[in-house]
Amino acid sequence: MLGLAVCIDVQGFDLGYLYAQLIIGSLYGGPVVTMGLAVIYAMAQWLMMDGSWGWIEMAGTLLFVIPIISLYNHDFFRKNTRTKYTVALGLTALVLLIRLCAFIRFYDVRHPDLQTSDYITIIAHQLSYLVIVSIGIACAEHFIRFRQVHHRLVKVSDKFRIEVQKLQQFIEETPLGVIFVDQTGTITHINEMAIHLLKDKVGGKTRDELLGQPFTIMYDHIEKDVMGRLIHQALNGHKVTTEYVQDQGKIYLNSGICVRDMANNEIIGAALIAHDMTELSRLRDELGRMERLSLVGQMAASITHEIRNPLAVIRGFVQLMGERSPDNQKEYYRIVIEELDRANCIINDFLSLAQNRVIEKNSRSLHDIINEILPLLWADANMRGQSLELKLADYIPMLMLNEKEMKQLILNLSRNGMEAMDQHGILSLETATFENYVELRVTDTGSGIPKEKLEHLFEPFYTTKSHGTGLGLPLCLSIMERHGGVIQVESKEGTGTTFVVRFDRNRNAYEAAAARSRD
Repeated sequence: MLGLAVCIDVQGFDLGYLYAQLIIGSLYGGPVVTMGLAVIYAMAQWLMMDGSWGWIEMAGTLLFVIPIISLYNHDFFRKNTRTKYTVALGLTALVLLIRLCAFIRFYDVRHPDLQTSDYITIIAHQLSYLVIVSIGIACAEHFIRFRQVHHRLVKVSDKFRIEVQKLQQFIEETPLGVIFVDQTGTITHINEMAIHLLKDKVGGKTRDELLGQPFTIMYDHIEKDVMGRLIHQALNGHKVTTEYVQDQGKIYLNSGICVRDMANNEIIGAALIAHDMTELSRLRDELGRMERLSLVGQMAASITHEIRNPLAVIRGFVQLMGERSPDNQKEYYRIVIEELDRANCIINDFLSLAQNRVIEKNSRSLHDIINEILPLLWADANMRGQSLELKLADYIPMLMLNEKEMKQLILNLSRNGMEAMDQHGILSLETATFENYVELRVTDTGSGIPKEKLEHLFEPFYTTKSHGTGLGLPLCLSIMERHGGVIQVESKEGTGTTFVVRFDRNRNAYEAAAARSRD
């Protein structure tokens, strides 16, 4: 359209720049644009047609110039700027040569009255074609470079934005208090954990209120405040400085880090990282205590194991003495034997609890184990005047169980429930199958357990009964841990207590597969 707009007529000779748009647009636009521009060119030439030479000129352009442009390697043209100028100016020179032949052959003959100024105008116009095409190529190259730079800038900007977002999310989600300041000491970033740790120093200010403030607002005196001192040292070139601080019963590990420009190694800011080490220190102390308790437990297990032998001897002699004693003294010997048996029972429970052994498991049905000890449970219930209810599921999967320990677990929980009830109490054993676990519930209708005692039930030697050893429930917990399950208690005073035992089906399936592979 621009080529048509600037077209002028000099004694019947059309002077325009339609070829400049055709050549430049086709070289940069590819086949589709070339075809579009060729159609526009043909229409323009048809509108301005003057004589037979116009048809020859249009035919030469469409059949000669356009195919050369179409056959030219467009991708290679984009890669080499010098080639762009060579091809564009070469095609322009070819078109000018065609038009020059037209001028000599037709216009000069048909218009003998052409003035010198007309010749100068036509020649100047033809030569300006090369200038116009050169300017067009330069503008196109500038535009392409601008688009390429813009595209790279967008990609770099997006990458930078993503990296900043990842860094910000990491800083926000980390359990560490993080503060960044620039080289002037102005706070540029502070996360919520840092604000929480500094709540006594920042006076309840929000993050938006702290950003842009000097870090000196966080302390009164630099020599007394560790955080302020660490930031000050980092801004003065100290690479990493770390100090432990104890404040209001908590232990903090504070680190000041000097942030430098990697290009010129200049200091561009500092970072402060505060880590609450209180829980870690407490866990370390607890681990040390548990190791000492484990050592004591191993020693106690060895001692109690040796005590059983003299107890057995004492019991035998006491029983012999009781048989030979007068009738009025037999009651005393009976009491002594019962207490010796009770002591031996405590030792057995303690040894079972203290031993961290690997147990042998087989694929068993929990229902089969319950049915095997059912007569014993019925006998205990009848002796106390109580009832026993079974609510077994229709289907229960096979589990990897140690039969002896499972019987001990069920007996302990059942007898605990019976001892918690008076006459006419009802003990219920219920099983159920869920997607991820198998559940056994042992429920009594006793008086329930106070809430403050529930959290201590599984502690060794803690008992709510007057004659209990406090080892039954810890032993049940130990059995479930060896089976990869959990045991929980639900109780309400005046209603009763339920012990919930859950076996992980996924773990059982894995153990069963491992057992089959060994076989």
